[in-house]
Amino acid sequence: MQKFLNWLEKILTPLAKIIGENKYLIAIRDGFLISTPLLIVGSFFLLLANFPIPNWSNIISPILGDNWESLMSVPASASFDVMTILAVVGIAYSLGRQLDIDAIQSGALALVSFFILTPFTTQFTPENSTQVFDVTSLPLKWMGSSGLFLGMIIALISTRIFAAVIHRGWTIKMPEGVPPTVVKSFEALIPSFVVVTIMFVINWLVSLTPMGNLQDIIFTFLQTPLLSLGNTLGAMIIAYLFLHFFWFFGINGSSVVGAVFNPVLRALSVENMQAFKDGHEIPNIITGQFQDMFATFGGGGSTLSLIIVMIIFCKSQRVKKLSQLSLVPSIFGINEPIIFGLPIVLNPIILIPFALVPTINIIISYFAMDWGIVPYTNGIQLPWTTPPIISGFLVSGWQASVLQALLIVLGMVIYYPFIKVMDDQYLREEKEAEEKEAEEIDFDTFDFDEI
Repeated sequence: MQKFLNWLEKILTPLAKIIGENKYLIAIRDGFLISTPLLIVGSFFLLLANFPIPNWSNIISPILGDNWESLMSVPASASFDVMTILAVVGIAYSLGRQLDIDAIQSGALALVSFFILTPFTTQFTPENSTQVFDVTSLPLKWMGSSGLFLGMIIALISTRIFAAVIHRGWTIKMPEGVPPTVVKSFEALIPSFVVVTIMFVINWLVSLTPMGNLQDIIFTFLQTPLLSLGNTLGAMIIAYLFLHFFWFFGINGSSVVGAVFNPVLRALSVENMQAFKDGHEIPNIITGQFQDMFATFGGGGSTLSLIIVMIIFCKSQRVKKLSQLSLVPSIFGINEPIIFGLPIVLNPIILIPFALVPTINIIISYFAMDWGIVPYTNGIQLPWTTPPIISGFLVSGWQASVLQALLIVLGMVIYYPFIKVMDDQYLREEKEAEEKEAEEIDFDTFDFDEI
């Protein structure tokens, strides 16, 4: 067993290091953070407009007016409908900082590059007419989730070219005494010209193809297949098995696997949110909300179930005290005290339920939604720290809250025999320590007069 663990560690640790230190994956991960708080705020207003309780509209309409629902949806549209713009700027900014160049200029240049490759037309059909017109406009279709993959690619490429030109010294040098902001502005002139020219040439070449623009090409041949692959039960299970193997070796599996998988989940979430906002049928089971609200409760390994078992059934002081300290953080999805305190890291006894419980959660939740027992997640962006039961109700109705409660109980059943093995082991160690302590003579307190 130990040889197998050593072999796994040799394979997974270098892989995690490569992924965890990759500048481009870090840029994508950190770049999305610029939009995350805005998406959560927008989701809050959308949630208020569609709060899942009966007669909610009848309660609010007398207070805010008959058009309050459309007004509440505006903040959501202002964030979700332009999420690609936010992602482009954030990714380029993050990569620019890592490449030691002007991060703000990197973000601005990436956004311009994205606009160059985006068709500035929207198809419009007048009322009572069948004729379709191409209207010059900023197409929200490509500013939202549909343009996300091209946005990520362009943000990385434009920033990399920008950095390469600067590092080669192809810049305008200003004399001493010129304000730093002016120096940076002129320093970026030639590199910006190079990047814009390259993007112009790419756009011109693509315009000669039957599809006419790069947005349609990327969406058809890259984004759609990737989303289809990511929106499968098999992909989710494989991702989570890797995630928990990384955690087993003390590596933050959520960061490593999430760097690759989360952009796909985010795009799927936005598709659901858009359908929910427009009153259409929600298309995707696998989303960011599915991952956050149904795969794990209390952090990686769904350790909230483990902690509840520890509190109720375990007798060793080590386990009971640790579980009491870890309960509140775990309710909000933070489980590092258990990961490193129990420990779960390099603990073969707990590895099986640690990987098994989230996998079972995923499978049961997937089929519960696929069979219509639980509604699909609505795409509402909640903080990942939202406690279970509440989170399920907000993203998928009361049925999801019931499912979450059942999964937590099922996780307790699976964890019970494994943690009891550890608890019995710790009890023996504590008893041996007490017996050893009792046998030792404390000469500082020993009364020699009684001899």
